[in-house]
Amino acid sequence: MLYGWNSDHFLSGAYGFTLSEYSVPFCKIFSFLNYFTSQVSAWLRVFICLDRYLSLRYLHKTWFSQSKSVLIIVACIISVFTIINIHILLFICHYNIDGSIDRQARLYEIYPIWDYMHLTLYNCVPFIFMFIFIGGVIYHVTRIRRNSTIQNSRIQHRSISITSVITTVLFLIMTMPTTLCLAFFFRTISYFILLIFDSILYP
Repeated sequence: MLYGWNSDHFLSGAYGFTLSEYSVPFCKIFSFLNYFTSQVSAWLRVFICLDRYLSLRYLHKTWFSQSKSVLIIVACIISVFTIINIHILLFICHYNIDGSIDRQARLYEIYPIWDYMHLTLYNCVPFIFMFIFIGGVIYHVTRIRRNSTIQNSRIQHRSISITSVITTVLFLIMTMPTTLCLAFFFRTISYFILLIFDSILYP
């Protein structure tokens, strides 16, 4: 996310070109990374929310608390979204007759359909899971405040859980409106509005 669209923003303003338009390999790689990293980051956030919820709900250590288990889950998330987005590396971006680069696929129309899929995978579904888990976190943090006999192991999770709630809410506020705007209103709103939303999403 940091080196994908942000690098294009800088190069477009400073030098009048973007890496995704420099060559077909660059176009494929950066297009893949822009979607892949966004989706992986969202689902890692879901996993963090689930971990906070389970840590507050159960006194004993869960399967999630083991380092090996965490690595397995992270590897699974990365693998799943690599498979989901691999078609970008294989099919999109090709040269037109005039030598320019077309970011569409030859065999099918990827945009704006994939932007809608990205909205679902990056925002809508993660939002539902985050909302559920954060609701559980808030419930258990409230119980910790009211119960003076609570175990110390739970109290130690309180500050981390509150931080997780705050960062998750900020994540949703800063990504959901922008992604909705870019997916559904990209061709109907002004360039200035798009630039504002884009700057919020990729500061």
